[in-house]
Amino acid sequence: MSTGSSQAIETHQHEVSSGIRFEFGKNWRLFLSELNEEKISAAEESLNEWVGPLAGRSFLDIGSGSGLSSLAARRLGATVHSFDYDPQSVACTQELRRRYFPDDPHWTVQQGSVLDSSYLASLKQSDVVYSWGVLHHTGKMWEALANVCTSVAPGGKLYIAIYNDQGKTSVRWRNLKRLYNRTPRPFRFLIICPVFLYLWGPEFIRGLLKGRPLASWKEYGSQGWRGMSPWPDFIDWIGGYPFEVATPDEIFDFYHDQGFSLDRLHTCGGTFGCNHFVFVQRG
Repeated sequence: MSTGSSQAIETHQHEVSSGIRFEFGKNWRLFLSELNEEKISAAEESLNEWVGPLAGRSFLDIGSGSGLSSLAARRLGATVHSFDYDPQSVACTQELRRRYFPDDPHWTVQQGSVLDSSYLASLKQSDVVYSWGVLHHTGKMWEALANVCTSVAPGGKLYIAIYNDQGKTSVRWRNLKRLYNRTPRPFRFLIICPVFLYLWGPEFIRGLLKGRPLASWKEYGSQGWRGMSPWPDFIDWIGGYPFEVATPDEIFDFYHDQGFSLDRLHTCGGTFGCNHFVFVQRG
């Protein structure tokens, strides 16, 4: 099942063509071609570890991307509602539903925006609201962080991942991402190549010294949060725009004021990755 207004799709296309939004969904299509049982199992293990058993619970996937987390939640027994702003991400999630749960009444896929409060109000509150690495790409992160609160059922859990604030380093990354999206496609390799060497060069060198130069590439995502693959994840990082960040304290204080208690936290240790939070609605 899928819904989506033509106006929302046209707005998204205009933002992409104007260089103010990355095509996340197009990148996720690359990931689906590499999806296998190992990656699905890794996603299931991560969800189970972070939010507990999902059998019989409702699961709202805000910004479903590839659809992998929705698939994992459904395989763990949750009733799933997935939505994404990017039409191609919606298509990716639909494809996974078609492959693994065709015509399943317990998994709904729609096009929608977390910035659309009326859309969120039309949905039932969920036991688990999941938005991994999404809200900082909306262009209005703090509004998005506030909007998701109403989707959490009393006593329910909110699991989010938000890019860590590194000060000037984050500003430089944001400028690079903006430049990437505004650069004509034939010339984006001028950005991709040096950034790839910067991020992956040291890993290849360390592997070479151990006699396994491609080990980190081949094993990437095996212990990851979402069973990611290295190339789609790299392009997602370099192109992911809009791009906003926050410190762990800022996120904690924000949700404490919204009536949530922190249940679990994993910080990225001061690097440019995401900090992970699980909050519980105090009811």
